[in-house]
Amino acid sequence: MIRILSAILLLASIALFTACPQRTTIANLNSDPGRYYKKEVLVYGVVTNSFGALGQGAYELSDETGKIWVVTQRGVPAKGAQVGAIGEFIDGVRWGGRTFGSAIRETDRKFRRN
Repeated sequence: MIRILSAILLLASIALFTACPQRTTIANLNSDPGRYYKKEVLVYGVVTNSFGALGQGAYELSDETGKIWVVTQRGVPAKGAQVGAIGEFIDGVRWGGRTFGSAIRETDRKFRRN
């Protein structure tokens, strides 16, 4: 019985840790974009700018190391919100006639509680 529980715990731990995106800083993304390109990342920061329409949009996320745009298919968070953006790191993003360079294509979002 203990072997079965141990095996289940081990498999659950592996699944949990492989499903978590790599947490990084905006400076790391910008200084070595090839390392993160098309990989899922997690960046925490404060929303400094945002715009959207019809549930789509983009918001600028700032941490202590820099700023990056996050494009989303959901509504954008309010300016000043502390969020964790989870998504694919991409390059050459165009939205609404604007080019943003490197960005994160959001797949999920976490809100930080103060």
